[in-house]
Amino acid sequence: MTYRAPAYEEPQNPVGTVAELFAGVGGFRVGLARAGWKTVYSNQWEPSTKAQHASDVYVRNFGSEGHSNEDIFTVEALPHGVDMIVGGFPCQDYSVATTLRSSFGLEGRKGVLWWEMLRLISQTRPRWVILENVDRMLKSPREQRGRDFAIILKSLGMQGYDIEWRVINAADYGMPQRRRRVFIVGQLTQESPVAEHSEGRIYAGGILSTAFPVFPAEAGATHIDLSKPIDWISENFGRELTKSPFGNAGVFLNNVALTATVQADYDGPRHTLGDVLVGPRTRIPPEYVLTNDEISRWELHKGSRKIPRTSRSGHEYLYNQGRMSFPDSKNLPSRTVLTSEGNATASRFTHTVAYKRGVRRLLPVELERLSGFPDNWTKTGETLGAMSNARRAFFIGNALVVDIVEKIGHELAKRT
Repeated sequence: MTYRAPAYEEPQNPVGTVAELFAGVGGFRVGLARAGWKTVYSNQWEPSTKAQHASDVYVRNFGSEGHSNEDIFTVEALPHGVDMIVGGFPCQDYSVATTLRSSFGLEGRKGVLWWEMLRLISQTRPRWVILENVDRMLKSPREQRGRDFAIILKSLGMQGYDIEWRVINAADYGMPQRRRRVFIVGQLTQESPVAEHSEGRIYAGGILSTAFPVFPAEAGATHIDLSKPIDWISENFGRELTKSPFGNAGVFLNNVALTATVQADYDGPRHTLGDVLVGPRTRIPPEYVLTNDEISRWELHKGSRKIPRTSRSGHEYLYNQGRMSFPDSKNLPSRTVLTSEGNATASRFTHTVAYKRGVRRLLPVELERLSGFPDNWTKTGETLGAMSNARRAFFIGNALVVDIVEKIGHELAKRT
């Protein structure tokens, strides 16, 4: 059973318009277009490099109309009347400090990019907001478990948004990559404030629970009171906790978060790493094929081992790493594609597969398929020309799984 994404097509009769921030190579745009949403504005900026590789790929695939390749700090406003703002904003420190210069009375110390995104959301006030991030956001930072996520909920809720969240593993819903990310969906609400809201939509009837059905893994939901001022939450939330109070699913409204632990409820078709591999007649470039000497080094990295480490308190201990499959199984979904996937040297986390002449690494087109992008999506840019294979792998390691966004987009279209 093959797993190939269709070619990109702009929606002919859009259900609504989208502004895409921290756009990368356009994963949100691709998925939402399949669900009928038209992206009219995008912003992608890489602050650490002069060459704007991701933006270049974006323009090559979508064209330059409505695209901004500038620091988000300089973006004064988004197009008036967009229905949705989306973005996979960088995961940083979301602590806040009171300042007279900020219209919110808040300023990020390190997580400034979130506050810039929130600034644009508050100015534009779209009906829908979709955010994506790594699932460790639910428990960061170590010293204040769950504080960062509490700040995201509180600050977005202060702008009038009713919020749902879910940690979704793409493979749980039949996709060929095991990739866990937290998705946050906000809906601008005009309803009168109420004291509480039902936990039922965590399990059924909500946007995310409809798009990605679940069943309870544990009985009941936990209530988390976030009625304190946001600067108090920044300084105090989670200080006495050893683990985050946030489960992998929840809803937030009127300063109350209801959260629970759920499991995927899915019995549809399931795809594997083998489904994305190129055909047997495809020529594999020699640099992707492992020599006998290289195989020995790869086996060493993939094997179990104990690594000496020292804790912050000075305690020395052995960190155990279990054995990993080598080569990777073609009969299972792949492991998460990381930004280092394009590294040609022996690595613990880079994927390898057996083929007729030995063992090889995955080709860029196979990595694109694992995340639901059309073939050769990252191959060239508009101005920079051909992208290096390492850079192409980085793009996919930094991207989301397009099919998840498509499913969310279809559900929002039904409610628009």
